[in-house]
Amino acid sequence: MRNPGIGAALIAALTLGSAAAHAQDTPEKADQAWTKAMKANDLDAIVACYAPEAVMWMPDAPEARGREAIRGIYAGYLDSYTVTDAALTDASYETSGDLTGSWGHFSLSLQPKKGGDPVVLKGRYVVVLKRIGGNWLLLADHASATPPPKP
Repeated sequence: MRNPGIGAALIAALTLGSAAAHAQDTPEKADQAWTKAMKANDLDAIVACYAPEAVMWMPDAPEARGREAIRGIYAGYLDSYTVTDAALTDASYETSGDLTGSWGHFSLSLQPKKGGDPVVLKGRYVVVLKRIGGNWLLLADHASATPPPKP
């Protein structure tokens, strides 16, 4: 992994396993499922939060289209870090039919697996969720790091 900034984008994030998928009957529960999967460092559960045709754009990472590409981004991330905490805050939702737009802020607390000081990533996210089979899944996931304050 080139830089821990990629983790910031991974929040928004944010995919569920079969047991968690049943709990995604609202966009808010989809966010909770992604957060729970991140805190558990559960790659399969993270990827399950995404629609099969999802696209993800994270800081300092290539565009990922489809679950396998998204899995690759998260796998690289989880190979380098243990997620010790994950949070989505200030979330807003706008729903029309089977699509929801959501935006807010994220925070990830990470422990480098090779040692070193913990890293806290903070940023903003915008996602589009799609209701598929009664569950809300991430269709488009875009995250950006919080910019430094102006001098």
